[in-house]
Parts: sequence; C-alpha cells; structure tokens
Amino acid sequence: MIDDQKLGSYLEQHMDGFAGPLTLKKFAGGQSNPTFLITAKSGKYVLRRKPPGKLLKSAHAVDREYQVTRALAGTDVPVATPRHLCTDDSVIGSWFYIMDYVEGRIFWDPALPEAGNSERAAMYHEMNRVLAAIHSVDLRTQGLEDYGRPGNYFQRQVSRWTKQYKASETEDIAPMDQLIQWVSANIPQDDGTCGLIHGDYRLDNFIFHPVKPEIIAVVDWELSTLGHPLADLAYQSMQWRMPHESIVRGLDGIDRDALGIPTEEDYVREYATRMGLGGIDHWPFYLAFSFFRLAAIVQGVMKRSLDGNASSARAQEVGRLTRPLAEKAISVLNEYQKL
Repeated sequence: MIDDQKLGSYLEQHMDGFAGPLTLKKFAGGQSNPTFLITAKSGKYVLRRKPPGKLLKSAHAVDREYQVTRALAGTDVPVATPRHLCTDDSVIGSWFYIMDYVEGRIFWDPALPEAGNSERAAMYHEMNRVLAAIHSVDLRTQGLEDYGRPGNYFQRQVSRWTKQYKASETEDIAPMDQLIQWVSANIPQDDGTCGLIHGDYRLDNFIFHPVKPEIIAVVDWELSTLGHPLADLAYQSMQWRMPHESIVRGLDGIDRDALGIPTEEDYVREYATRMGLGGIDHWPFYLAFSFFRLAAIVQGVMKRSLDGNASSARAQEVGRLTRPLAEKAISVLNEYQKL
C-alpha cells in the first residue's frame, strides 16, 4: 500500500506546482509496472512505479520511461509530459515517476467496435503514422544516442528474452523450446538499421483524442530502446493473427474488410512507404521473434503472479498465454514453410 500523506508531502517538496492533498486509484490494466491515477488539488497526474518484491535484472525500468518521454517532448511523437522521477525507495517502497494525466480514449479491441468504418480506417492510418514518427526520431538531436546499444539488436534480444524466460519458467513448454531454438538459429544478418523503438506498440498503449481519430499520447515506454524498427512493426502485426475471442484480442476470425480495417499486408506496405523502404525481407522471422518475445514476457507475468507480486488480478490468465503464443509462432513458420 502507498501512504497517500507521505507521497503528497514528498511531491509538494520535490515537484514544481504540485499541491495536495491527493487520492490514489490504481488503473486496472497493466501487467508490469503498477500505474495509478493521482487526483490532487493541483490537478490530475499518473504515477508509474516498479512493482514490489524481487525483480529480474533490467526489468521495470521506470527511469528509462521517464528519460525517453522527456526526450520526446516537442517531437512528432505524442507523449504524456513527464514531471518527476523518484529513485528513493523509502517514499513508496520502489522507484516511480509522475507524468501528466491525458484525457482521451483508450481502446482494447482492435476491431474498434466503438468507431464507425471511416473513423476506424483513420485510426489505423494514425497508428501507422505515429509508428513511423517514433522510428524517424533524430537520436542525436533528442539526446538518445546512448539510449541503447547499436547493432546486433535481434541477437541481443533473443539472448535477453531467452534468459528472462528461463528465469521465469514454471513448467516445460515444448513449443516454446522449439521456438527458442528456431529464432536463435535464424537471426538475420545485422543490416545496420537502428532507431528508437517503443517495444510494446499495441492498441491499448495509445490514448486517442476524445472525438478525433488522433493519438494524443503513446504510453508504457518500459521496453523502449534503440533497435531495429521492424521489431515494432511485427509486434503490432501480431494482432492480425491473434484470435478475436482471447484475453489479448486480435483480428483473426472477424470480417476486417467489412469494418474498414486494413489487411496486415496493406498496413505493412503503408509503413514501408512512409519509411521509404523498397520491401521487407525476413518477415517470418520478425513475426516469430515477436511471438517469442511476448511469450517470454507473459511467462514473467505468470511467475510474478505465483510469487505474489503481480500488478494485475488477471496475471495468471495472461501468463497462460505462453504456450498458445509459442504454438501460434510455430504455425506462422509453417505457413511460410520455414520449419
């Protein structure tokens, strides 16, 4: 539990313009860093903290989220304005940062049932535009040249998430072992492409304008780094292959054409055009890697749930996705005759 009075006193002393008292309300979403709405005399804010308990090395880096959102202020990438970073565990029990609360719409279903066809199509174009904007950030101008290690992105990521998965493993999952073996053996040769990537670019991490098909903030930058932009594109493209009736909703099994939703091929082509790419090689690898990485992430959620320090009450349900995600990756590779 967070001590409201202690937090309020701290923020009054360390955050410009803050005035208490405050109340806290935890957001229901989010499996990694617990997130809270702060309502105070001076306005509304959002608090993101590291979860309590023993954590895997390099995970839950709220300080990196704070750094990157500060760097993106004033660019074409919409973010919630960061206000304060606290690295003193004694205040609430873990590191945290504060950002402005952004009033808008958050959607969880990529079929966007809340929208009409024209708005729905416009929202997909907007997601594509913002993704290209992230990948077009000038690293030197924004002070992000040292935000990650350039080169060999997929090699490092496969190694990292394999280790994270093994550290979080709670049962033997044969398809995951098969997938780890395949992605490890089929990493494309590094092409030197490097830019800022979000790392978790999906629908519920966008805040849309209250009435316009416009993204006014991209949130949850915990997994952002310098890396290969196609990792973000493939990660978002997984939604076209995920079942619609799933805890992580996808677009498989619905009439996308009738809803005005682009195909995966059209979305990828639009992105390639925005970025000036003639084509995309190794697409099956990028998709398989994305399923592998997400499977490793949700396995971490399962482990935290069993250890009693998960952020969400639905953690075990999310954690059970590890096997079906690995199986889906295997089916993608079979589709492309890569196995």
